[in-house]
Amino acid sequence: MNVSRIGVDLAKTVFQLHGVDRQEHVTLRRQLRRQQMLDFFRKLPPCLVGMEACSSAHYWARELGKLGHTVKLMAPQFVKPYVKSNKNDANDAAAICEAVSRPSMRFVPIKSTEQQDLQAVHRIRSGLIRQRTAKGNQIRGLLAEYGIVVPQRLEALRRALALLLDTTGSNGLSERLCRLLRGEWRDLQELDRRVAELDREIQRIA
Repeated sequence: MNVSRIGVDLAKTVFQLHGVDRQEHVTLRRQLRRQQMLDFFRKLPPCLVGMEACSSAHYWARELGKLGHTVKLMAPQFVKPYVKSNKNDANDAAAICEAVSRPSMRFVPIKSTEQQDLQAVHRIRSGLIRQRTAKGNQIRGLLAEYGIVVPQRLEALRRALALLLDTTGSNGLSERLCRLLRGEWRDLQELDRRVAELDREIQRIA
């Protein structure tokens, strides 16, 4: 197959490919299922492959690079102007194929597995922080329903909860609510533990 440049529209299951030769003639329009990708590119002579920098793009860039292809990633907003007709997988792949050939195009560096690991640590930590904030707001809201107002800071909430649960029976709260608060307290402590664990992981990486 005479292909010098390929645009790949990535998806979860079915990928759309659009390829041209050195004279810019279209020589490839094809759909591939995920499990067919590596076998297909393994049989191709090395060529330039363009993809949008979206989910799984860095993985495919590394894998196709191992097969000898030159892979370049582009931010989707830089590819959009090259879509010539209605948006669909085939037109998107053609736009990617054209965009990757532009000398003025700005490309996204391909991340190594180590870089993606670090990114995953930060993403998970950010998610846990959001969960912890939501949990704190939930506990604070529950306590407010019983006339107990706790300042916004998490440290103040921790102190208030510890005191309330330490004075069960004399704090004016029902046994049922105290039991529920103990569960919320355990959830908050587990989120604290996981955030601290990831903080240590980030320090080790740094």
